[in-house]
Amino acid sequence: MLSNKKLFLFDIDGTVCQGERLIDGTTQFLEDIRQSGGQFVFITNNSTKSIQDYILKFQKLGIKTDYSNFITASYATVHYLKKNYTDKLIYVMGTKSLIRELKKSGIRVTTDCEDPEIACVLVAYDNELTYEKLTDTCKILSTREVGYVATNPDLVCPIEFGFVPDCGAMCQMIEHAVKKKPYFIGKPEPGMVDMSVAQNHFTKDETLVIGDRLYTDILSGINAGVETALVLTGEATRKDAEESSYKPDYIFPTVRELHEAWK
Repeated sequence: MLSNKKLFLFDIDGTVCQGERLIDGTTQFLEDIRQSGGQFVFITNNSTKSIQDYILKFQKLGIKTDYSNFITASYATVHYLKKNYTDKLIYVMGTKSLIRELKKSGIRVTTDCEDPEIACVLVAYDNELTYEKLTDTCKILSTREVGYVATNPDLVCPIEFGFVPDCGAMCQMIEHAVKKKPYFIGKPEPGMVDMSVAQNHFTKDETLVIGDRLYTDILSGINAGVETALVLTGEATRKDAEESSYKPDYIFPTVRELHEAWK
């Protein structure tokens, strides 16, 4: 039941933001969640920004947040790498911000494809992507037996004018060249939802996942056993939802209508 929800897990791109623009209705919704004694957490597959970067981004948009309000794909990736590649060297195809965050978290990283210690390749959404980075990544995956993981399977990232290729699309390019697929860490895996619930004092029945994509946001909620709401301000359309096997519990045009229905 929507009115019982206390913990709101929002996707960012296409759900509360389009590029650097805040989607109308977001600010009041977040304020009302706080005033009701609830909590909101942004769970995003976008790994181009660190949590500190996101805190600054939302500050510029007039929304006060702290570390408790974010679980990112890069945060989940740190947990995965520490568990599966302790003290191993990770080759990263990603942004400078992601590399800084990994290093800060104690992950050994390199961007030198010739380093003989590389144990795993990590691919992330990279808006600083160059053909040299793609070539180096393909070289490692073609000539060595190493692990291969990616932060998220999203095919496109919504921005102001429409969409640009996301991590999933970059991995498809690499797959055509090396005939290998990565293990994807972020949504639709339930990890970020489970982490959010574990770090807050609410039940899964009191939790709602809100997003614009069926195959990542909505499926992550389904996989974690919590209710989901699809908003139509990003990738998925109502027709997509009707035809998909991943059925959201609720569909709203924007977060504004979701807020009104919750109230």
